[in-house]
Amino acid sequence: MTPSRERAGQAGVSYVEVLIAVVVLGVALVPALEALQVAFRGSAVQVDVVLWQQQLATRMEDVLAEPFASLDSAALDAGSETVPSSYSDAAGPPDRVLVFLSRYDGDNADADNDPFTGTDAGLVWARVAIENTPYELTTLVAQ
Repeated sequence: MTPSRERAGQAGVSYVEVLIAVVVLGVALVPALEALQVAFRGSAVQVDVVLWQQQLATRMEDVLAEPFASLDSAALDAGSETVPSSYSDAAGPPDRVLVFLSRYDGDNADADNDPFTGTDAGLVWARVAIENTPYELTTLVAQ
């Protein structure tokens, strides 16, 4: 038996077809590897962000676990919502965690729309932030 004419013409892959396939794959591989490079760089940044979020949550839980009288006293010692309190990390290390405490004007009784003037007894504003980053957590603590 002799093979049919159609089948005889398509018996194998030619050398030229293999070369064209290799060239196409090589050209397509360059942008794919560049895209992976960006993803790997992004994953390193993501690790920092996750660590910062964990640091913030841990410090905020530590602050909220303190008795209200201690927080109120630290807020008075700081004197302003922009001055780090004694609950902050010591100066020097990178990724320093800062804790800001201040008394808070919850009812706006003085009608100036400034939450840090005319403050209410029994209400403390707390903010935990990573120094020199935009990452922070903020809450109010009531007596």
